[in-house]
Amino acid sequence: MARDVAYGATLTAQDLAVVDVSLDPSVAAIPSSEAGSLVGQVAAVRLVAGSVLAPSQVTAAGPPGPGEVVVPLSLDHDRVPAGGLLPGDRLLVVDTPPEQADPPSTDPAVFETIVARVGVPDLNGVVVVDVVATDDDGPALAARAATGRFALVVQPRGDDS
Repeated sequence: MARDVAYGATLTAQDLAVVDVSLDPSVAAIPSSEAGSLVGQVAAVRLVAGSVLAPSQVTAAGPPGPGEVVVPLSLDHDRVPAGGLLPGDRLLVVDTPPEQADPPSTDPAVFETIVARVGVPDLNGVVVVDVVATDDDGPALAARAATGRFALVVQPRGDDS
């Protein structure tokens, strides 16, 4: 990779670099002869500059993929993490009780998601964040989004390849 590419972004020729490397045969890598076919493909994970591109890291279509749905989450400015959110960030969306209620006595419902897109704040500072969830989690997550009864837990950024 010539430069970093966000999860869900479309690859351009400028994102790619052809280099000579010696790899163990067990390492899956895209040969330089196929570099041209990568333009227009979509990053299935966050791609890091200097890394060797594997076939599993690109896909023909952006999120959502098979078995996935996109759920928009509206976040008031005070609910957006101070470090911001980026496409590819892994989040836990946690079900929360109504305002002024006691904390839950049982473990809350938790949904593992990946940030697909982050919108621009509106005049009131509200940001819409599109997250990718499984088909199974989509309806329950959408219900939480509709009521605003959720909290975000940002998981560590790291190699998600």
